[in-house]
Amino acid sequence: MDIHQEVDARGLNCPLPILKAKKALGQVLKVVATDTGSMADFKAFATQTGNELLEQTSEGGEFIHLLRRR
Repeated sequence: MDIHQEVDARGLNCPLPILKAKKALGQVLKVVATDTGSMADFKAFATQTGNELLEQTSEGGEFIHLLRRR
């Protein structure tokens, strides 16, 4: 999958990872966050905005979210 932009939201708490993602959202965006609530936050963000949540993974205390602009 081609990632067009990446946002580093490590160390930021809600709502900052979502705000940074919203500002950067292009075709396919990768967001790396450390906030445990980001898993639920990005699901809700995708539902509310109509953007597609392609994938969410968790590894080593980091949460990776892939989004595609609607």
